[in-house]
Order: sequence, then C-alpha cells, then structure tokens
Amino acid sequence: MHALLPDLVLMALAFFAAFSGAGRRRPNLGFHASWIGLLGVLAVYAVRAFALDAAPVDLFGGAWRIDRLGLLWRVVFTLSALCAVLLSRGNFQRRSGGREALTQPGEFFALLLFSTLGGITVVSARELLTLFIGLELATIPLFFLAAWNKRDDSSGEASVKYVAMGGVSSAVMLFGLSYLYGFCGSLSLDALAVRIAAEPDHALLWIGVLFVIAGAGFKLTLFPFHLWAPDVYEGSSTPLAAYLSVGSKSVAIAFLATLVCGPFAAVRETLTPVLLLLAGATTLAGNLGALKQGRLRRFMAWSGVSQAGFLVLALAGPAPLARSSLVFYMFVYAFANYLAFFVFAIVARSRDEGFSSLRGMSREWPALAVLLAISMFSLAGIPPMAGFLGKFGLLASAASGKNFLAVAFMVLNGVIGLYIYLTVLRSAWVDRVADGEALAPLESGRRERIMVWILAAALLLAGIVPFLSQRIVQLLSPH
Repeated sequence: MHALLPDLVLMALAFFAAFSGAGRRRPNLGFHASWIGLLGVLAVYAVRAFALDAAPVDLFGGAWRIDRLGLLWRVVFTLSALCAVLLSRGNFQRRSGGREALTQPGEFFALLLFSTLGGITVVSARELLTLFIGLELATIPLFFLAAWNKRDDSSGEASVKYVAMGGVSSAVMLFGLSYLYGFCGSLSLDALAVRIAAEPDHALLWIGVLFVIAGAGFKLTLFPFHLWAPDVYEGSSTPLAAYLSVGSKSVAIAFLATLVCGPFAAVRETLTPVLLLLAGATTLAGNLGALKQGRLRRFMAWSGVSQAGFLVLALAGPAPLARSSLVFYMFVYAFANYLAFFVFAIVARSRDEGFSSLRGMSREWPALAVLLAISMFSLAGIPPMAGFLGKFGLLASAASGKNFLAVAFMVLNGVIGLYIYLTVLRSAWVDRVADGEALAPLESGRRERIMVWILAAALLLAGIVPFLSQRIVQLLSPH
C-alpha cells in the first residue's frame, strides 16, 4: 500500500485546502498548503517515475494499477496543477483583465486538486466503471471553477455552456460504455481485450467504441465536438483556462490512449481511419478558428483544438511509441502553454486581454517579448524548442503505422499553425502603439517573473538536452 501513499497525500491535501478557508483568518493558508504539498507530491512522483524502475503494483483486486506509464502521467497532472495554483494567486489579490478579483481561494485550490485526483484515477483504472468515474471526477470540479467569479456575466455563461456540453459528453460516454459492458459481460479492461480479440466485428462492440470516442471527443475538444471551448476559455478565469488547456486535455488523451492502446488494440487497424479523420479535421478547424481571433484566451482555445488533433494522430501508431510520444508532448505542451498564460497574466495586470494589449512589448519589455516568442515557437513546433521534438514524436508515431498521407496533411497544417502563432508575435514585436494612445505600463510580481524564466528554461533544455524524451521512451518501451 506504500505505492498508494502519494495519491492519498494528494487527496488529504485537497480536503485540507477545502477546509482551510472556513475560518477566514488565514486566507493564504490554502494557497501555501496547495503549492507546497503539490511540489512535494510532484517530487515523489518524479523520483519514482524517472529514477526508480519499479515493477507495476496492482491494488484492490486488480482494479487499480500503478505502473511506469501511470507515474509519468501523474507527473504531468501534478505539474499542471502546481502551475495553475501558482498562476491563480494573482487573480485572488487584484483585478485581472478588467475583471473582479476572485474569492475563496481555499475552495478554488481544493477543486483543482480533486480534478487532479480524477486524472490519477483515469491512469490507474483497470476496469470501465473506475475509468468513467475518474474522468468525471476530473471534469465536474471544472464546472464550478468556470463560474467562480459570480459577479461576471461571462463567467456564468461559460459555466452554463460547459455544464451543458459536459453533461452531453458524459451521457454519450456512459451510453457507449454500457454497450461495451453488454458486449463483454465484464467491466475489466483485460476481459474486454480478450473479448474484442475473439469477436472484433460484433455490432455491440462498434456501437460502444464509436460512442466512447465521441464522448472523449467532447473532453478533448475534437472536431465537431469543440465549439464549447472558445466561450468557456474566454469566460473563465485565466488560471482555469490554462488548466483546461493542459490538465483537462492531458486527462482526456490519457483516457482515450488507455482504451485505444489497450482493449481496442485488436481493432486498431479498423479504428485507425476514424482517428486519422478526427485528427486532420480537428487540427484544420483549430487553425482556421484561430486565424481571426483578437482575444488572447479565445486564441489559446483554438490553439488547443489544433493541438488536440496532433495528439489523436499519435494514437494511429504502435502502442509503445504512441504512449511515449503523448507523455513527452504533454510535458512540453504544459511548459509552453503555461509560459504563454503567465505572460498573458502579466499583461492582464494592467491591460485588457486582447492582441492589442501586446503592442509595444518588444520595446517596453524585450525579455518578456522573447519569452512569449519561445512559447509560441514551441507550440508551433520550431527547433530548437522542445515543441519541435514533441511534434516530431507524434508524427513519427503515426508514420510508424504507415499513415504517410495523414502525416503529410498534418505537416501542412503545421505550416498554417506557424502563421497563426506568428500573428501573436507580430502584435508583440511589430505593432506599435498609435500616436497619442497610451497603454498602461506592464507590471509583474516576483512569482510571475520566476515562473516565466523557469518554464522557458525547461522548454529550451527539453529541446536541446534529450534526457527527458529518451528516458520516457526507455521507461515505456517493451522489455
């Protein structure tokens, strides 16, 4: 049971953060407990995942498994939660982007931690019911967080849309899982894999598979289930938008990979055209949607849609390569996305969260403009940023499955993606403040300054020093 201890510590930390604000005498207690506790749990997960080649541990009669893949995903989830907690602190201290400051930090951090626990449940589950519960635990707290600023009409609108689409996706998902249970007669993923291998053409199986993929598509913002994302990102607070773009997306792709690389492996050849169609359509829709955006968070929402297509593309390759490329890409995607959101948070301290607020950044604060360029170039997949290695791994996974036409199409979409990220940099480096117009000076706190440099250094090191990618491939390669 010692293998379960970090998960239990994270659960206890979530409850502690929830009750830390009850007295209101120490409002910072929940924040400090959250980031210090997350940092400790993250260190434990990282040491176990990267330094110790521990054998898989099965608990609760085989319904819960802790293995190398699960530990690596745990590092991604806790890293995302830690960055979101650190990013959110400024939103509780002052107005941001013209919106009122957030309140009740303890409960806010607790819901973030419960969502992280949901992701951990997804990557540990070995049967369908636990898998579904984990996905819902990762999603439901985000419904509340989307409406956290009760005095902001756009926040309420975002929550309503998110709850509506989340409810539909859960219903679709559960409907598909019920068909899989009816087909197999068991909730076990291992039993489902055996049953699928025996009858890969059964009608109940394919009804279940398609509904499950559709349900996961809502969570992952796949085309045509993606239209909720821009409104929810725009209406939510900046830290929640950042967490949605990384933490929630990580859980969704981990859920889909668990099934596609696990029980659905026997029907991979038949399923691959569906995955490739979703990948191509999603990336194209995301790129086209981002072209005409003028708001930073809506832009990042469409960027996330485009990136989701690349994630699904990797599932068309061999399972070991797909898993390792997805985990590595989510690491570098987390670094790049949070770097962008920390820069946007600095801008939102004194300005509106639009492209026009980036004007003059290269003259006023050249270092911040360089950091924004590092983030955008990594998201676009330009070397030597880590995003290049990450996207190369996703494309290599699909190419290993001989899906060369799909890979070529995604490379062309990558060129379009480069253009849309350059539009952000044009605002920061080329566009000038009009004569007679005055923009409020950019301001930042010590926490934001430290985090942007740490994240930028992580992006550069992960792109130049191959330790992270090589170690992940080594851990997840079959022995």
